[in-house]
Amino acid sequence: MSARMSHNSNPKTLDDLMANALHYAEYCIRGTGNLPPTLFLVGRDGKQIMFMPQNLADVNAKDNFAQMSKLMAVATGATIAAMALEAWVKTGKVGETMDMTEMPSEAFDRQECVVLMGESIAEGQKQQILPIIRSGNHKFFGFGDSIVEKLDKMEGRFSQLLPTKVPDEKIRALAIAMLKVKGVKQPKGGPEAGRRFRR
Repeated sequence: MSARMSHNSNPKTLDDLMANALHYAEYCIRGTGNLPPTLFLVGRDGKQIMFMPQNLADVNAKDNFAQMSKLMAVATGATIAAMALEAWVKTGKVGETMDMTEMPSEAFDRQECVVLMGESIAEGQKQQILPIIRSGNHKFFGFGDSIVEKLDKMEGRFSQLLPTKVPDEKIRALAIAMLKVKGVKQPKGGPEAGRRFRR
């Protein structure tokens, strides 16, 4: 797993961090055609960190990345987090019952979307689900308007990334030790702090 600073290295609010996540999502999709799940954090020191998996080959790898993301949030003392990922989304039509047994990836009327899930200890949760618009040759063209502005509660492996309160030094030290055991190095202080670390 690796982490890097993103385009705007000084986000102060959840909206700032989600804007950075969206900027990065557009950069990835425009450049490579896809977006790997990527976690954005603002740590206790005010620096922004990006954390991403080396691969997500299967369900276990996805679960592991979600677990490592939660540990990273604790280790850095993060108070703001945003997860950006690609997903197939299916939406129900007014007056119609939606088949909950059908996987969105298998639905005929599925939409390719970027999902942004933001959390802040002070501000709560925010989310956007932005349809990916592609031109006739399947090249990325842009994003549509969010099809969801407010959910009562975000669920899934990549939700609730932040602890309910700011962790103390003992809890942070434990999270750092657990990440080290998993092969994830914690950034040190100095001008390169938070810039890059690899598993």
